[in-house]
Amino acid sequence: MLFVGPFLTAQQSDSLALTSSRTKELAIPAMRTDSTEIEQVDISESNTSSTKIDGEIPLTFTGKSSEFQLKDLEVASKYDSLWLTELHKSAEWFTEMQDEVQNPLEEDNTSIDLPTDTLKARLARLNEKTPFNISYNPSLESVIKSFLIRKKGLMERMLTASQFYFPLFEQELDNHDIPLEIKYLAIVESALNPRARSRVGAKGLWQFMFSTGKMYGLNVSSYIDERNDPILATKAACKYLDKLHDIFGDWDLALAAYNSGPGNVNKAIRRSGGYKNYWNIRRNLPRETAGYVPAFLATMYIFEYAEEHGLRKENIERPYFQTDTVHVKNLITFDQISKLVDISKEELEMLNPAYKLNIIPKIKGKTYALRLPVSKIGKFVNNENAIYAYAKKELDSLEKPLPQLVETKNQIRYKVRSGDYLGKIAERYGVGVSQIKRWNGLRSNNLRIGQRLTIFPRKPYFQKTVAQGKTSKSNKTPSSTKGAKVHTVQSGDSLWTISRKYPGISIENLREWNGLSGNNLKPGTKLKLCDCSS
Repeated sequence: MLFVGPFLTAQQSDSLALTSSRTKELAIPAMRTDSTEIEQVDISESNTSSTKIDGEIPLTFTGKSSEFQLKDLEVASKYDSLWLTELHKSAEWFTEMQDEVQNPLEEDNTSIDLPTDTLKARLARLNEKTPFNISYNPSLESVIKSFLIRKKGLMERMLTASQFYFPLFEQELDNHDIPLEIKYLAIVESALNPRARSRVGAKGLWQFMFSTGKMYGLNVSSYIDERNDPILATKAACKYLDKLHDIFGDWDLALAAYNSGPGNVNKAIRRSGGYKNYWNIRRNLPRETAGYVPAFLATMYIFEYAEEHGLRKENIERPYFQTDTVHVKNLITFDQISKLVDISKEELEMLNPAYKLNIIPKIKGKTYALRLPVSKIGKFVNNENAIYAYAKKELDSLEKPLPQLVETKNQIRYKVRSGDYLGKIAERYGVGVSQIKRWNGLRSNNLRIGQRLTIFPRKPYFQKTVAQGKTSKSNKTPSSTKGAKVHTVQSGDSLWTISRKYPGISIENLREWNGLSGNNLKPGTKLKLCDCSS
């Protein structure tokens, strides 16, 4: 029996592709067995072209609309566009959840009908069936009630979105003998947004930093960031959490270490006098970690008792998508796949979040997979060579072809200058405005002078020119002209007034360059005015 799950292996993919490719029928004609001629498709004579590849079926399209006449047997129900829209909202949820974790509010939430005795009994029942140390304390009660009051909408949306990802998480967690409740950690980490990016550079559903991701086999290049791949990132998270549990022998401490690193947990244990219960060392942990485990436990409680609190989710007929993969043999873009296979770019991005530029590259020695709904796989496989040929012809016809991977090996950090706007920066580096916003977690088009942007350029030859321009202009900046690399804080100074004195320097720059976390400044303090060591 062939099981078509939400995320199948490459081997299962190949099997399904071979099976489905024998059963598909095409609207465009196949080659005759008795002749090398190809039957022509009946299309309009005006503004019509056909791409014929030796030994392959021609791709026929008409005019600007590119009406490709590829047809395939539908083996799964039609993609639910409303459900896709629901998943795409996760970008805004990520910021909301991060704010809650980093700035936990422990306040009196007496307006909610949740007696303390009831909460204690429910937490005790949860503690009986999980390996986590779930016991009542006033801090946890405050976080739970805060979530139920202030974040009720967020929790309801997570109940809905979890139907897509939780089956995948549970399968991998079970494979690694890790408690299935760890699935709730992805809500705290990313609000189930596979392209989430934190302000410190952690990415994906499980928020891997670059170095930690590399350590657990997640590769990053100009085109691909495997930290955004749901399957690969989940496997890496399982390995990392398993290792942390081996170190501490406690799942609460493993979660704390996942957030702040094992070193910070060890320091907290020392400073507490040797305690090893999370709640006993909590006050010695970084502020964000102090809110991290309570947020995880609060999320677990709300999911387990959602019905009791009147939380509703949008039930989906299919709890997760039936998808399959096909190994891509040549460079192809999401735009081309969208046109040829009749699938929206939004759906492609949702199913293939690891491709940063919406391009699947061809790199010697590496294999990349395209994930599609099962209903589209047969269409792609049956016309694979013709699709690649059309994609190559279209790319070759571009006035400015796509760069090779070796030309765009590294990302750049661009500093916003006066007169810059997203469209101007995007044009300079050959990328889209939406891509810059996605790479940097921007929710609007507004930029600040001095703001740093991460960009993966598709016009790498501009980098040298830009670098020269920056060198020549740097001699004209106020800090160089006036010889001011350091500002001595005067009475009445604030980060805002100091930033106004030095055009091109923002409050964020001052905080980053001087390791500041708050706004309080002491007269006489020397602040660096550049990203420099002196």
